[in-house]
Amino acid sequence: MSDQSFHTIVIGGGQAGLAAGHYLKKMGSDFVVLDASERTGASWRRRWESLRLFTPAKFNALPGKPFLRSDFYFPTKDEAANYLEEYAGEFRIPILHTTRVDSLTKSNGTYRVSAGSKEFTAEHVIVATGAYQNPVVPSCAWELDSSIVQLHSDNYVRPDQVPLGTVLVVGAGNSGAEISIELASKGRRVFLAGRDVGRIPAEAFGRVLGGKPYWLFLSRVLSVDTPVGRTVRTKALHHGSPLIRLKTAEMVTAGVNRCSRVVGVRDGLPLLENGTVLDVNAIVWATGYRPDFRWIRLPIHSENGYPVHERGVVRKAPGLYFVGLHFQTALSSSLLGGVGNDARLVVDRIRQTD
Repeated sequence: MSDQSFHTIVIGGGQAGLAAGHYLKKMGSDFVVLDASERTGASWRRRWESLRLFTPAKFNALPGKPFLRSDFYFPTKDEAANYLEEYAGEFRIPILHTTRVDSLTKSNGTYRVSAGSKEFTAEHVIVATGAYQNPVVPSCAWELDSSIVQLHSDNYVRPDQVPLGTVLVVGAGNSGAEISIELASKGRRVFLAGRDVGRIPAEAFGRVLGGKPYWLFLSRVLSVDTPVGRTVRTKALHHGSPLIRLKTAEMVTAGVNRCSRVVGVRDGLPLLENGTVLDVNAIVWATGYRPDFRWIRLPIHSENGYPVHERGVVRKAPGLYFVGLHFQTALSSSLLGGVGNDARLVVDRIRQTD
């Protein structure tokens, strides 16, 4: 099959890819978005049934289209998926679905993208595969007693997946806290293990002056440009982002028991940092994700496999860019309402190089 050539190829059709597509469309670029899913918004639809976005509707808009719900309403995951699907249709963003990219290489100044039997070439490539790719489970999970039901938050859909009895949720970020409360409300005895990730009070601070100070805090103060932002970035990349919608008091009211970190296994049971061994029926690993960029066969990776970039621009590979990385330029970078800023910066850079 002959190559399909474009000025720019966007890899990933989620919120990051759509935001990039919006600005490429405005620029008049000849481009295509390659997406592994069968439908726009699929990654949201497959999340757990009760999931609501951690940020209110006012701050969930991609460029050019408001999220049409009341400002401080927290949308469901299906409402988010529908919004993305409507966005792609409204702006007529060219998406090739069920097109999973296998490799990205470069030869004679041209990028080559392989996706099964399909081959594409372009001058510029924007990788927008998102911040949440491969679920991470600690190696000690394999030492646990086989009677303990284990699942990652990526596979958690509803409480009936988890047996009655005592449940340990590992990871105290937004996902772990949400799942802990839901399981406790359905009659499980729940322990939530992990560091305190802190909290940003969206329900109070977020309403001051229509939310402008709140969003400036997420996008300008907690950014790579400030000392506090760089400190939070380091913690967020390794220990989870601060809670936004949930309050600690909600976990207490629901009956969730906080406990110290899981450090290993003893006699087939989870061992906590303080020496306690928990006798549990199930464990939900809300331990985050690890990006996998091994399919990018270019010398752009750091020792941990993460791409080396400056605000999404890869210096070692001119013409290669990223959008949607966790804390790419700010805490808001991977959020619906924040990804557009990074997409605009990247597309502006493409415009400047042409």
